[in-house]
Amino acid sequence: MKLNKKNTSNVIFAIVLLLFFIPSTRGMMQIFLTRIFSFSPSIVNEDERKQVTTYDWKLHGVNTESINFNTAKDKVVLLNYWATWCPPCIAEMPSLQELYNDYKEKVVFVFLTQDDDPELNKFMDDKDYDYPIYRSLSDHPAPFVSKTIPATYLIDKKGAIIVNKVGAADWNTDKVRETIDQLLAE
Repeated sequence: MKLNKKNTSNVIFAIVLLLFFIPSTRGMMQIFLTRIFSFSPSIVNEDERKQVTTYDWKLHGVNTESINFNTAKDKVVLLNYWATWCPPCIAEMPSLQELYNDYKEKVVFVFLTQDDDPELNKFMDDKDYDYPIYRSLSDHPAPFVSKTIPATYLIDKKGAIIVNKVGAADWNTDKVRETIDQLLAE
């Protein structure tokens, strides 16, 4: 059979499709495709922004000190709900790690999970990530109750939610960085 452009693309499509049906490669393919199709998150219109109603929220530090979310009041915050078994979460983590590397001294980062320590430790070691991980010890303040992961919130110093992204995104973009820089300057 002669491989022309059409036949080649059909073969590639068939291989990709087949990889989705093989259990050992399914997750890898989901992560790969999610990264390709992830874009910078959108900023919430000013008149549609929700306000953080309370900062009283106890968080157990898994790889960092435990805190009360009150310490984040009057600061720029990036809050991310995620899990080690979630392909869209895994897909966006490299971009969040890059953001954390550059803004960890200026922005409060809260990576919230319910995963057990052995899975977390293995995941963090394997990927060489070092962002701070927490588990909730008390009720999540409104409006952070998300049933879907990943869910990420970027909050300004006044408690307004500037970005409310459910699903994977590319967080290491000029748009996100410019938004954070503006929030820090306010």
